Amino acid sequence: MTPFARGEVLLQSGSLTVVANAALPEERRLMVLETADGRVMTVMTPAMADKLGFYQLDGLSAADLRQKLQEAGVALHGADEIFYFSAEDKNTLMQEASENCIRPLSIQDEAIFNQFQGAATEQDLDDAYVELDHWEVVGAVVDDRLVCAASMYPWDSYPGDQARIADLGVLTLPPFRGQGYARKVVRAICRRASEKGYEPQYRCQFDNQASASLAKAVGLTWFGRWEVISPDSAA
Repeated sequence: MTPFARGEVLLQSGSLTVVANAALPEERRLMVLETADGRVMTVMTPAMADKLGFYQLDGLSAADLRQKLQEAGVALHGADEIFYFSAEDKNTLMQEASENCIRPLSIQDEAIFNQFQGAATEQDLDDAYVELDHWEVVGAVVDDRLVCAASMYPWDSYPGDQARIADLGVLTLPPFRGQGYARKVVRAICRRASEKGYEPQYRCQFDNQASASLAKAVGLTWFGRWEVISPDSAA
């Protein structure tokens, strides 16, 4: 997560690091990342750091940080769990070949894609955010019916950021869940992104156990929990 590694280090105290990064967009003017190894990294714009008094801090714990944000009226959006492939698992992924029913989708598949969307609930469509016009789209087609689809788009970059990350969403129609289609589709689209030089990134809400279980079944490794300032934040 490059934005957490760029800018002026305001504080390093135990497992906590606080950084001021002038390149952050307004909608991500403050972010918190808790990684699998126990580190807590916070990045914010210089204006936010000044407003919250972070230029005058000598020491702070992760718990103190959250208390300070709460007292300042900073609300964080619901946390996303972030998953990536380890180097070993990525190597295994790149040696695989997709089954015949798993294939890329294009505008020529608009009819079956529209049928697919029509069979899904509005909530599932909103949660998955799978679109036919995204940068990469892969689906499982069974008996001429699209039963599972995943799509990817390149992640927003920051000035000077060399990272190339592709974020993905996936949706399986209810009658076809639990049959392994999502795992195969996600691995196929991640392989295609990797072949193009992008790092596949899988995100889900921290309380979405089904999605987190899929990430692990795909072979992804939990990287951390990422929180962004809420649009409704008072600060």
